[in-house]
Parts: sequence; C-alpha cells; structure tokens
Amino acid sequence: MSTDLPARHDPGAFDLARDAAPGLPLTLVEQWRASGRTAADARRLLGAHVTTGYSVVSDSAGLTRLSRSLGLLEVLALIDGPKRVLHAYGTAAGGRAVGVWAADNAQMFHPASTDTGTLLSALLGAQDEIARTCGVRIGIGVHHGDYYDLDGGLYGAEADAIEHLAENDTEGGEIAITEAVAGRLPADHGFVLRRKDGQGGPLGAVYRVLDGPRDAGTAPAADGWYPIPYSAAFYEDLLHLDPQDAGLAAALAGKHLRERTVVLVERGEEARQDTAEVALLRGLDLSARMREAGLRLLPAEGAAEIKVAGPLAIYLFDDPGPAVPFALELRTALADAGMTCRIGVDSGPVLSGRTPGGGRDVAGAPVNQASKMAQDLAAPGRVCLSESVGTHADLTGFTLARHTVSGVDMAFYQC
Repeated sequence: MSTDLPARHDPGAFDLARDAAPGLPLTLVEQWRASGRTAADARRLLGAHVTTGYSVVSDSAGLTRLSRSLGLLEVLALIDGPKRVLHAYGTAAGGRAVGVWAADNAQMFHPASTDTGTLLSALLGAQDEIARTCGVRIGIGVHHGDYYDLDGGLYGAEADAIEHLAENDTEGGEIAITEAVAGRLPADHGFVLRRKDGQGGPLGAVYRVLDGPRDAGTAPAADGWYPIPYSAAFYEDLLHLDPQDAGLAAALAGKHLRERTVVLVERGEEARQDTAEVALLRGLDLSARMREAGLRLLPAEGAAEIKVAGPLAIYLFDDPGPAVPFALELRTALADAGMTCRIGVDSGPVLSGRTPGGGRDVAGAPVNQASKMAQDLAAPGRVCLSESVGTHADLTGFTLARHTVSGVDMAFYQC
C-alpha cells in the first residue's frame, strides 16, 4: 500500500458538480414512474415539496495555487476552516445545512421568515472571520426564491442558478446577492451594495455587498459539525492538522489513505423540449436508472458505490482489474437503456469511508484524474483509463490519447 500523497492536485478535483447534494429522492422517482409522466403530473408531484427562503451557497477561491504545493490532507484542512465558520454563523442566524458539504462547497437554507439584514450581517461577519483565521477565502451567493426540497437537497431552476453564480461568478471574500434579496431590504438598511457588471440572467440583477452592519461581540460558537463528507474518526484527526505540518500530514496519510481505483461516470444530458418540472423529474429518473444499472453490475466483493448525484456516479474498487470490465459493461448497459455516458478510471491513494449520515464519500487525486478524463476530455460514449490502470487491463480496442491541460501533459487510454 502506498501512503505517499500526490505531488499535485487539480483544483477541479474539489469541485465536482452537485457536491452539496444528498442522495437521490427515490420515493419521488417511484411516484413519477407510476404517474402518466405529464407536465401536470410533474407539477402535482413537485408541488408538495416547494419551499421558499434563502439559499446561501459558497465556493472556495485560490485553490489553484495552493493545490500545486500541498497534499490532499493539507488541502482538506484548508477548505474545512471556511466551512466551519460559515456553518457557525449560518446556524446562529437560523439557517440549516443542506446536503453533504463535500469538496469545497457549502450550502445553507434560511426560511423566508429570516430577516434579510440579519442574514447579510451574519455573512459579513463570517467573511471577516474567514479572512482573519483561514488560509483560503470563499465567495458566497445568496438568493431568495422557491425551491424543491427533496430529501434534504434543494432542486429546481433557481437552486441551480444560485449554485452556478456562487461557483462561477464570485471571488474570494465576496458576497453576491440577487435582486430578490436586495429587494427585501428596507430603505434604510445601511448596507453598501454595488451592482455587478455583466450579471443578470435568470436571477435578475446581482449586487455585491461591500459593507454593512455586523453584530457586535465575538464570533458564534460552532453548533456541532457541518455535514462532513468524512468518517468521524478521520475528521477528528483533520481538526488537529496544521496545513503547514508536513510530518503530521504524512502520518495521517499513512493512517487514512488507501490505494484504490475510482470509476467516475458522467451521464449525457439530452436536449428535449420539456417543462422545467418534467426535466427535473426525468433527470432524477435517469439518475436512478443509472444507479440501478451500476448496482446490478457491481461485483459482490471488493467494490462499492460511493454516490450517484445528478448526472454523476462514482464507484470504488479495491483493485483496478475488475474496475475496467465494470466500466465497459456499464457503458453498454446505459447505452441499451438509451443513455450515453463518459467514464474515467484511475488508481491511487484515496480517502474514503462512511460519513456520519450513513453515506459514503471519496477524495483524492484519482477522483480528480477520473473527473478530468470523463468530464473534460472524453467524447460521449468513451471509457478512459489512466496509464496506471492501463498496466492492469486488457487494452484491446483502446488507443493512447495525449492532451495538455493547464500546462500539464496527460496521457490515457480510451475506447
């Protein structure tokens, strides 16, 4: 077993799509399958799950530079700090955590009864605390709107739009609020807002909160853990890790990292003229079907499903040998069910285990590499193997591909 940490980590590794989402709402999927699957059925089924309030989404900034010099555990320790601060301030302002806070993402929901000024003051305080105490900054997006609350996750067009805003259009230390949030402030609110140039779209105008009132006093105490994507045992160790302590990081790597093979699957999205409600339920149905196919093909031993979230599925194998035929068979099964996919397979040291909520998660360079191949480089229908996996596989039908990504040369096999 290798316990060496990879020398480099692609920052995209910590930013897989739907990182804050929980498991699939399978009861709703079954109701959809049993219905006539019309637009009226979709509105009826989703109507029982509408919730109104504030979605607060954060995304880390500056990981590109940091991840070039730090190992996996040091990066996890760095991105843990802002999540703990945001959770403490958010819960103190009456919010609840949404989903599992995997990678560098975090999401809170505040009910519509929340005072807008109180929420923004809490977020300004959180950004101040993060700037003082953390080694990485975050951008925060806030929207007030209607969402579908499905098994603890927020879904729908507005939920997707604020996630996109936070992940793609905010900077470290920034708080970006939508028109719906700004419009709920009283005339004498005391906050300094500036409209963001070039921003608009489905959420209307977007404003930066440059300054405003903060609550006096000390920072709120953390009210328990945020929904961590790790085992409790690992997280206890992570809390004691100084990102600058390479010796302790190496010791914890030897304790918690294991050589495994990651299979990451991205399901293709079809262009259809569906209503938003039908598209949401149809997408969940396809994800459930992808999950069913994966579980049917997964070996009884030495392999596990990690999660299926949106169009992504991740599986973990003890050895690379069985992972390759599984990937090829899953591609065929999904194609037979009318779904295209792209699959990446890589091996190396990963952190994996059960979360306190009962699910599973995985982090490490193999997740990054599999994601890069499947999501960024592969054509639809391709299975891609890293060179480390290729040495353990029958490469009949595979060809060697080479790409340069962010100045780094990559080589892998594709079929």
